[in-house]
Amino acid sequence: MSTTPPPVPDTVTEAVSLLEAEGYGDDLVVTGTSVECRVCGSCHELAVVLVERVYRFEGPSDPADEAIVLGVRCPKCGARGIIVSAFGPDADPEVLGAVAMLASRT
Repeated sequence: MSTTPPPVPDTVTEAVSLLEAEGYGDDLVVTGTSVECRVCGSCHELAVVLVERVYRFEGPSDPADEAIVLGVRCPKCGARGIIVSAFGPDADPEVLGAVAMLASRT
């Protein structure tokens, strides 16, 4: 039996759309030290959050212009959500560190 690999998105928007089509859409929020699941009201350390999909994007002219899109699952209730890194001057360094740590676990 042959399985077809999932499509590889070219943009952040495509990655989000792909994850939404796979059922990722619940409200999970990353902080500097944890992920809060607003579906079941639980809060989890980064080490126990289930990271199921990771998509990385670099800017065409500057590799430092990076974005990360994660498909994550709450270990308590199974809710699945999307976390998108927010790089730029308004980005919270603690949240960026948390997203990078989650992405490195795959």
